Amino acid sequence: MSREPCQDAPPRSAVHPAGAATTSSQATDRYPRRPSLSGGIPAQGRELGAQGRLTIRRLLDAGLAEFDERGFQAVRVDDVVKRAKTSHGTFYLYFANKDDLFRTLLQDALHDMQLITDEFPVVTPNAAGRAALRHWIERFTDTYAAHATVIRILSQADIVGEEVYGDGLRLLFRFAEAITQGMTAAGKAGHGDRAEPGSGPPEHAELTALACLMMLERVNYLLSVEVRLPKDEMIDRLSAIIYAAFHAQ
Repeated sequence: MSREPCQDAPPRSAVHPAGAATTSSQATDRYPRRPSLSGGIPAQGRELGAQGRLTIRRLLDAGLAEFDERGFQAVRVDDVVKRAKTSHGTFYLYFANKDDLFRTLLQDALHDMQLITDEFPVVTPNAAGRAALRHWIERFTDTYAAHATVIRILSQADIVGEEVYGDGLRLLFRFAEAITQGMTAAGKAGHGDRAEPGSGPPEHAELTALACLMMLERVNYLLSVEVRLPKDEMIDRLSAIIYAAFHAQ
């Protein structure tokens, strides 16, 4: 069991990323299975209690806020500990450095994006299929928004390093594969043996899926930096474009 400095015990309330105050017990329940709650490199292999997890959460929230306001390169460990109202000693109990803290935040983003990837529907060529696709895009948009700061930094390969960027790149291709499978399986389900020439999936469906995904990511990037776009209308348009890319006759 790790020993933590008593002066850095968590306050009676904690703040989750959305900014709403909760009690300490609620905050612990709020993140029961988050990958980030294991902490960074120094915390690996240690048994962490509720206090330790709350301290990690407070440091992660502070780091995320600093990255969002200042950008990755400008943030120092000193900025994080000041915002978290804790000490450098406590920071280094759980994270090796700023990069380690970012990689820990990235675990949550990759975890949630993987869940979205696994849930891509079979988009049948009918109204039900279009509705399923739109619902998935809406969920993608909400998930992207929850991790927008981390995803924006991840897209800057020269900042985060090849190893970290590689994790995001691998997820990108898993996304494209899921879209390809969902859209092409839909064509088979919808047309079956009666499919006419030209009615199946587009040639080079994987590239079509990747292009659609890149469009989806860029629109969500613009939404995340508060470009004034109508969210619901953009989701409608994205759904229509991706649907037409695979099912246009």
